[in-house]
Amino acid sequence: MTSERKLEHLILCANCDVEYKKKRTGFEDIELIHKALPEVDKEEIDISANFFGKKMDVPLIISAMTGGHPASLKINKKLAKAAQEHNIGIGVGSQRAAVENKELIPTYSVVRENAPSTFVIGNIGAPQIEYAQAAAEMIDADALAIHLNPLQEAIQPEGDIDATGYIDSIKETVKIVDMPVIAKETGAGISKIDGMALEKAGVAAIDVAGSGGTSWAAVETYRAKDGYIGNLYWDWGIPTAVSTVEVCESVNIPVISSGGIRSGLDAAKALALGAEAVGIALPLLKEAYISHEAVAAKIERFKDSLKIAMFLVGASNVKELRKCDLVISGKTREWLTERGFDTRKYAQRTI
Repeated sequence: MTSERKLEHLILCANCDVEYKKKRTGFEDIELIHKALPEVDKEEIDISANFFGKKMDVPLIISAMTGGHPASLKINKKLAKAAQEHNIGIGVGSQRAAVENKELIPTYSVVRENAPSTFVIGNIGAPQIEYAQAAAEMIDADALAIHLNPLQEAIQPEGDIDATGYIDSIKETVKIVDMPVIAKETGAGISKIDGMALEKAGVAAIDVAGSGGTSWAAVETYRAKDGYIGNLYWDWGIPTAVSTVEVCESVNIPVISSGGIRSGLDAAKALALGAEAVGIALPLLKEAYISHEAVAAKIERFKDSLKIAMFLVGASNVKELRKCDLVISGKTREWLTERGFDTRKYAQRTI
């Protein structure tokens, strides 16, 4: 049953080790170039951003996590209240459960009720065209995410492993909903080729959701009777930093960088690589089990660490941050070089 599976996912993410083990996000290989003469006042740094016509106080989205089980209502309420307080974006988990069972609608609509003016993102799977309009209306969404999760489906005992027709389904969804459609991976990243295909299909933005944060292969490993396959693919995917570069350099639509973003410093690196916004999920989910104040405090620390990074590179706003110099080294540079990307240009943007 979909609702019970949602509860299992919540419990596992909150209480078990579900993050990537060996593979990291790639942001550890990104070094922003320090400025000894930043010529900015930290207190005056502007970290706000516009996303599809809505101003956010910081380019941060609470990534899609939950909904669809009574236990998730309290979690989404706390996350939404924190999103409203800090004026940031928030996405809900897959809404299929509530489209099929109207009694579960409050587990999602609670987000808009507690975040009346923030940027709210609905969520359906790629094949679920018939759910698109109902999902968007359910939460008065500003945008609709189409999640892509082939890794999870492949590991999940009851997974849908027929991925034929995804692109056609996305094209149709774009046509029938009167709002921006965001293509979103769920933790294994998006490549240059897939990014270009999604842009051609008509999506308005792409959330790369790369590897290095929560591994859905890991989550499904705990649910499976035999954990062999899940363990084998625990670290599968394109590291978030790599995926961010691949997609940002290949499309002309906004890119959201998520997957293992854990601080404002990580966010600064992602934004400097070209992302319009970043997404965070698991760390805020864990705080939501405590209180909405705990979520809000975590966001406040995130904002301050982002401002410090911007201060140290001399960026007075996010636009200037995207132009700052950085060096890409290690496995991230190796990966990007092999894929045909010139990493040197990032180190020489202001020279």
